[in-house]
Amino acid sequence: MQPQAPCTKQQGREARLRKDGVVRATFPYIAVTLVTLLAVALGWGPLMSRNTLILAHNLDTRHPVHLGMQAFADSVREKSGGRIQIKLYPNGQLGTEREVLEQLQIGAVAFTKVSSLSLESFAPLYGALNAPFIFADEDHAYRVLDGPVGERLKVCSLDKKFRGLTFYSSGARSFYADRAILDPSDLSGLKIRVMGSQTALRMTELLGGSPAPMPYGEVYTGLQQKVIDGAENNITALTVSRHGEVAKHYSADEHIIAPDVLLVSTEVWDHLSDADRRILEAAAEESKELQRQYWAEALEEHTRIATEELGVTIHQPRKERFLEAVRPLHEELKLKSGEMKTTLEEIAEQR
Repeated sequence: MQPQAPCTKQQGREARLRKDGVVRATFPYIAVTLVTLLAVALGWGPLMSRNTLILAHNLDTRHPVHLGMQAFADSVREKSGGRIQIKLYPNGQLGTEREVLEQLQIGAVAFTKVSSLSLESFAPLYGALNAPFIFADEDHAYRVLDGPVGERLKVCSLDKKFRGLTFYSSGARSFYADRAILDPSDLSGLKIRVMGSQTALRMTELLGGSPAPMPYGEVYTGLQQKVIDGAENNITALTVSRHGEVAKHYSADEHIIAPDVLLVSTEVWDHLSDADRRILEAAAEESKELQRQYWAEALEEHTRIATEELGVTIHQPRKERFLEAVRPLHEELKLKSGEMKTTLEEIAEQR
């Protein structure tokens, strides 16, 4: 038997990070998940009581998207005269974004929010929203999401046991690290945390970086312990999740404007009356308008906190070089299906 090779310092840090992530998440996740799975086994579905539905997600309660979902729950309660209650479980209490989505599919959870970046592995058409630089700005994204493309996307996942209710703003995603990223060449050799999206993985490769999928809850420690060199997200990652304490350079290339999608399990939807479906749809639309206001208001404040309180430098790189590097990805996406090609072309026409 050959002696085991000693771990390098980097391997040791990665092992500790994985262990820490498991220890932090395991106990609350198991406890609450057992309750929801027991509910399914007993035929309660997503009901905590006969009229209370579960909405679970992985964001902090200060996040503008959480505030939008709280507005949704409040509106449903008001419009139903208190007959339908929605109980929120934030902060990943029921697991990671993907784990909660899997619970949604079996009816253990009624609602969740999922980034379009995560959704593309379940419903590939969502990948059209994740094409880098496909949107000129947030107004362009809103026109697309509030029109025929958005309506088509809401129902493209019915075979996966969930459907979309509305699209929340999650801002533009940009790179942040311990150094400025002003040109794609600055990403060369850097390990960058991305979501588990094939589009995000391929984009990072084309830009010269090394993509490193990692649960969001592990990013702070990953940056702190140099397991990763940087990440990409909107600016609230620096403030709400305090990533700005360990990554002092935010390079606003705004490569992806990926919405968060409010989803409902078809195990719930299919058993609702038409009147209750209309209540959910109306409440979702109201919450969307409020959430976009929350996002616009919060953006200025989070930028101030990042720069003044956390000491982050915000850079404005030339986007043309980044767009040029990822252009092949647009053509690769168009080859996936006729529907994908049509959707990408419709998005481009609405600029």
